[in-house]
Amino acid sequence: MAEEKKKKKGLSTGAWVAISCGGCSGLVILFFVIVGVIAGASGSKDKADKVATSPTSTATAKTLTPEEQKQADEAKAKQEAEAKAKKEAEDKAKAEAEAKANAPADYKSALNKATSYSNTMHMSKRGIYDQLTSEYGEQFSAEAAQYAIDNVKADWNANALAKAKSYQDTMSMSPSAIHGQLTSEYGEKFTQAEADYAIQHLND
Repeated sequence: MAEEKKKKKGLSTGAWVAISCGGCSGLVILFFVIVGVIAGASGSKDKADKVATSPTSTATAKTLTPEEQKQADEAKAKQEAEAKAKKEAEDKAKAEAEAKANAPADYKSALNKATSYSNTMHMSKRGIYDQLTSEYGEQFSAEAAQYAIDNVKADWNANALAKAKSYQDTMSMSPSAIHGQLTSEYGEKFTQAEADYAIQHLND
């Protein structure tokens, strides 16, 4: 009996529990429990180490200076304005194309005449309109003439300058006389601003 107690005293705690449980099956179960606990602790430590050593997944945003923030806001506003202007221009061009495609035949003819008067005779906007509607001219309706004026591609300042240079070169008129002829009700019918532009650039 003393020898048996000595043997039991020399056994490990796990083995003693196994014997108490009645055999090897208890020992096997206890072994796997201990291994599982150790593995779980090791896994938790590895996970904690990874969390501690891995870089943060969310990068910290750089703090901009007031000047940098202002520049960023201005760049964004400029980009948005350009995108808006581009879209508006595209929408306008599309609407104009559709309007021209659906315009009556006399409207299209009036527009063709207006383009010809602008490109070849450098006439003013009002001069072209009067010519289109005149009973001694093209005799278009007021609606067709207005459509033509609204849709003709013309640089009225450039037309005024071309007329001014023609008066200067062919009739040797003074700048003052040319200005009067450009704005006259019985002359070219350009606006004051268009005539001023022509005189300012007469000798360019």
